[in-house]
Amino acid sequence: MDPEGPDLIEQAALVVDGATVAWVGLAADAPAADQQVDAGGRAVIPGFVDSHSHLVFAGDRAQEFAARMTGTPYAAGGIRTTVAATRAATDEQLTSHVARLVGEMRRQGTTTVEIKSGYGLTVRDEARSLAVARQFTEETTYLGAHVVPDGTTPEEYVELVTGPMLDAARDHARWIDVFCERGAFDVDQARTILRAGEERGLRGRLHANQLTYGEGVRLAAELGLAAVDHCTFLSDADVDALRDSGTIATLLPGVEFSTKQPYPDARRLLDAGVRVALASDCNPGSCFTSSVPLCIALAVREMGMTPTEALRAATYVGARALDRDDVGALVPGRRADLVVLDAPSHVHLAYRPGVPLVTQTWVGGHLT
Repeated sequence: MDPEGPDLIEQAALVVDGATVAWVGLAADAPAADQQVDAGGRAVIPGFVDSHSHLVFAGDRAQEFAARMTGTPYAAGGIRTTVAATRAATDEQLTSHVARLVGEMRRQGTTTVEIKSGYGLTVRDEARSLAVARQFTEETTYLGAHVVPDGTTPEEYVELVTGPMLDAARDHARWIDVFCERGAFDVDQARTILRAGEERGLRGRLHANQLTYGEGVRLAAELGLAAVDHCTFLSDADVDALRDSGTIATLLPGVEFSTKQPYPDARRLLDAGVRVALASDCNPGSCFTSSVPLCIALAVREMGMTPTEALRAATYVGARALDRDDVGALVPGRRADLVVLDAPSHVHLAYRPGVPLVTQTWVGGHLT
């Protein structure tokens, strides 16, 4: 096994025992099994691990997208529009909406998904957003520090995020995240928030360097975070910090597709020895796609990744970005989360962009 995941095997077979992969190898060497499923020459790949999404929201920002396509730059200001709609929605409405999006992801091969809060920005609404998310995944992330809401100061809001809001959210979350960016939270505020989360048992994540150069990526490396996401604008010092710390750079090419910003340079990161993950960043404003296959195609076409690197980034390395060693690869001992493509090779994910190639999605050894 190489450092970024298992090797690809042609003419392969795998054996599932209950919810777990028991054996993988050449089909000619496969042990006997109680039941056989013939994939008919189709490619079988690990289920996608989408390590960055914002699914708990209400409302629509299609007009904002249309405006960007005619030249209006993205500046994250539309988040407040979604906050107002989310606060007004019922728990039932939010749950139904997340269920629809998770189902959409599952049909496109995603078997593990991280879901953030961040569109409530009150103690009550952040806690209930996470409670909704927890119904669908154990990978829930408290993102009270998304933007500073109207009617308060940054200093007052940081106190709320690190105090009563964190106390209300912690039982529903595994992770804590901060949008460390121009117009959101600076590096000192981000450090304070992440440390408060760590003291209460939450692992840290970070949005950083999406809109411009900044210190966020180096903060993630300094704190030893599992992953830092976006990484669009990177200095040489940022790249060195990622390499030396082992912090994963999670790239979100659907955002650049939707905002018309420059794509991250994955090739530069990989050549420097940085671990790279891919995720959807599904959200109503900067990237309303739930399709990891689209992100793989964009990473290959626009970011310098090979099809194999992109697949591993969306599976094995995505799992590592969530500190998971039980998903993301089809190897003995891991959960039997797998996808059957209507294609002879994973290369077709980029070769045939936009085509619904996923014909079967298995989670824990069960066809969904």
